[in-house]
Amino acid sequence: MRHNTMDPKIYSVSELSQGIKSLLENSYREIWVEGEISGLKISSLGHTYFDLKDAVSNISGVLFRSFAAGLKFELENGLLVRVRGNITTYDKQSKYQLMAREVQPAGQGPLQLAFEQLKKKLQVEGLFDQARKRSIPALPQKIAVVTSPTGAAIRDILSILKRRYANLHIIIAPVKVQGAGSKEEIAQAIKDLNDNFPDIDVMLVGRGGGSMEDLWSFNEEIVARAIAGSKIPVISCVGHETDFTIADFVADLRAATPSAAAELVVKSKVELAANIAQLERRLLQSLRIYYENLSGKFRRLASSRALVNPLFLLERPVQRLDSALEALFDGATDKIRRSGEKLNLQNEKLKALSPLFPLKKGYAIVKKADGKAVKKAADLSAGDRLSLQFAEGRAEAEVIKPDSKCGESGLVTGHNTQDAGHKAQVTSHRPENTSNGKRERGEKDGGGPKQETLW
Repeated sequence: MRHNTMDPKIYSVSELSQGIKSLLENSYREIWVEGEISGLKISSLGHTYFDLKDAVSNISGVLFRSFAAGLKFELENGLLVRVRGNITTYDKQSKYQLMAREVQPAGQGPLQLAFEQLKKKLQVEGLFDQARKRSIPALPQKIAVVTSPTGAAIRDILSILKRRYANLHIIIAPVKVQGAGSKEEIAQAIKDLNDNFPDIDVMLVGRGGGSMEDLWSFNEEIVARAIAGSKIPVISCVGHETDFTIADFVADLRAATPSAAAELVVKSKVELAANIAQLERRLLQSLRIYYENLSGKFRRLASSRALVNPLFLLERPVQRLDSALEALFDGATDKIRRSGEKLNLQNEKLKALSPLFPLKKGYAIVKKADGKAVKKAADLSAGDRLSLQFAEGRAEAEVIKPDSKCGESGLVTGHNTQDAGHKAQVTSHRPENTSNGKRERGEKDGGGPKQETLW
């Protein structure tokens, strides 16, 4: 039996990898792949790495920085895109990937997607909030216009401003309004006007109509942030009435066209004159009504009772004063009466408590020469001189013989008495009249005390 003497071709790993690489690159040199982005990563060098997947499979992809710079929108995980590129291998030619050169959104155009993404971002930051927007001055004196110096927009603006209000101060900041470098020029012009002309009353930023690509400079983030950061109120006037840009949402006021912006920013002399005339009529009417009301008040006041008879104003105060005085006198009289009654009552109580009160019943107060009252007979000795005080007047006596067995002294004043066979000797003394409550000084016998004590 004869055997096949042809040996099979044997590939090295490198040869096989290189063959696969050539086969893939030649077979899938220019392709479009549609899928959902996942695993999105951006390296420090600016290259973008991602996976494209569908319900079953996925493929790795890379978008180098030079191609990524041309994107109008931002790549996001979950975004359905169409990627143009070619298949190649990497990692020592053992893995394959999609090398992308162009990416487009599968659902909508790249410009529209970029527009929606930036609009959502700035809206979340609050740049569209009505509260942060300023009012446009009614009569601006200095106006700035940021637009192309050769376009139709600047001619329309200047024509309308001259016709409506010729003596305005207008500053034109010439910039490119489309193409490369236009967004930077527009943003820088807005910043320069704020820095160098802070007395500008209002700023117009815009251009004439065109496609979405032509108007795209006014959809750039750098321009939107320059408008939002402007201290000068900004009116955006980009394209036609149906065109909307990011600048319109950020600006303090949107005008449908550049011509409409010029009409909004200043009122015509005819309109101003009509407004002034209307204000004048309203002012005169208000003054007339005010004068009539004031005149009516004056007539009513002049015919009032108070001005006809000024003393009428004093009637009520005088009546109140009389009533107050009468009440005061009545109160004082009543208080005096009650105080007198209270004083009399206290006086009667004091009389009842007075040690002189019993004297009216025939009792007398007996005192020694030193003025001390005698309370018992044992305190007396024969020959003691005593002072007797009666209800009316007083007298002096001398003790003949004290008797300690009874509550009285054995003495007699002015009459005779018998006691145990002895005869009482009556001594005549000059009685004193004490009805005035005073005691005479300088008695002949002993002089007597100057301080009187009842008990």
